[in-house]
Amino acid sequence: MFSRTSITKSTENYLTQIEKFKSVIDHTDVVVTGAGAGLSTSAGFVYSGQRFRKNFSDFEDKYGFHDMYSGAFCRYDTSEEHWAYWSRFITVNRYMDPPKPVYKQLLELIKDKDYFVITTNVDHCFQKAGIDKKRLFYTQGDYGLFQCSEPCCQETFENENIIRQMVEQQADMRIPSELLPVCPHCGKPMTMNLRSDNRFVEDEGWYRAAERYANFLRSKANMRILFLELGVGYNTPGIIKYPFWQMTAQNPKATYACINYGEAVCPKEIEEQSICIDGDIGKVLEDLR
Repeated sequence: MFSRTSITKSTENYLTQIEKFKSVIDHTDVVVTGAGAGLSTSAGFVYSGQRFRKNFSDFEDKYGFHDMYSGAFCRYDTSEEHWAYWSRFITVNRYMDPPKPVYKQLLELIKDKDYFVITTNVDHCFQKAGIDKKRLFYTQGDYGLFQCSEPCCQETFENENIIRQMVEQQADMRIPSELLPVCPHCGKPMTMNLRSDNRFVEDEGWYRAAERYANFLRSKANMRILFLELGVGYNTPGIIKYPFWQMTAQNPKATYACINYGEAVCPKEIEEQSICIDGDIGKVLEDLR
């Protein structure tokens, strides 16, 4: 429906865009928020720099990578080292709160609206900020869940207790072998419930959330609605970005708003229905107040 050559950036100045955004928020009752990695980055969940070195300098020294993302794809010498890395990674990116209150600012913006959130983020920040779980669809998994590596079943397993034990008991970049997670059904190694290939487990909770999201969109299809896209790039545009564009084009009462540092764009076909703000999400949400 849209070609990349038709994509355009807004030429309006920042204050004009903010005022336009405020007007849309004031006059809409329905908000569908789509969030990508840029939202968590704005909240302070960065994978490099001081935050990386504080938690993974020993792994950096041994394996030579310089950010958490690269460490997630490293081939470690042992499973004990693999889970020493991942238990720290999960702790700082799932069980710690983000340094900045960006998610709480977002909740303040939408809490009095009829809202739903779809996200590719896997760090649980929406729930920690107070977003209603029944209004949330996290499509790509959760750092807080294990699944069988086979997988032998379409089931996920909460990992907080075992992850905290791994962090507390690891030494010399290794966890005790008895803490290596295995599937309770088949005994094969556990892995993270993160979408990377066709072995990703979509459990009952995933399907219930998908159904709630589909029903929400269906019931609001012809209403005055704001599709609010936050920090979504082009890694998986078919989940949030392209559907938001299409639904905006199909509904003349809809508005598409994109806040993204360096990638705030929209197709020319919906330019008159769009607000594209190139900037830090946290600053924009603060200015909207």
